[in-house]
Amino acid sequence: MKKLKVIFFILAVSTATAISSQSQKLPTGFVYLNDIDSTIKTELRYLSHNNFIGKPIDGYLKDTLIVSNLTAQALKRVQLKLLQFNLSLKIFDAYRPQHSVNHFVRWAKILDDTLMKKPYYPKVPKSKLFEYGYIASKSGHTRGSTVDLTIVDVATNTELDMGSPYDFFGVISHAQYTSISKKQRANRLLLRNLMISNGFKPYEKEWWHFTLKNEPFPKTYFNFPIR
Repeated sequence: MKKLKVIFFILAVSTATAISSQSQKLPTGFVYLNDIDSTIKTELRYLSHNNFIGKPIDGYLKDTLIVSNLTAQALKRVQLKLLQFNLSLKIFDAYRPQHSVNHFVRWAKILDDTLMKKPYYPKVPKSKLFEYGYIASKSGHTRGSTVDLTIVDVATNTELDMGSPYDFFGVISHAQYTSISKKQRANRLLLRNLMISNGFKPYEKEWWHFTLKNEPFPKTYFNFPIR
């Protein structure tokens, strides 16, 4: 009987260790978004092949979203308002390690690697990605308080039509672009107003991109992995 108890104890300890090892100890001020609001939908594009490079990005090791705690609390407030109308946030990217940004930079310099040009940058020469500001050596995401997101209908789990896809390189993705339908403009405005009213500032070249105004690490670019 004692031997059985010892075996069960060892198994319990091993299981607990395995579970805890699935996450990492985050820097002070950072949280896993799911721990703050598990109702917010996510689709971590840079963990998949469905992104402008066409392969998983360095530093994305697990399907989990990390943000500063202040950002998570603000997103929760936005989500509570949307849920009243059977809508939800859907986040594509949040904290991004610096070595992920470095991956973007290396890729942008390989001009003949245009695997995903058609769906993501059909009218933009790859040689112009730096000049036009689509790729940069530093990103607000690396500070932990910038998010890329949209709104989905909870009943159908479909994204609201914003007039252009997430991460599409082109003027149609500019927040104030007018040559889209009234419904598409209304959807962009809904997202924009909710984010601004809850402490975020928009980025005018990307309707999906918002940064917390009082971000806690405005000059720090982190490099811990997403896992």
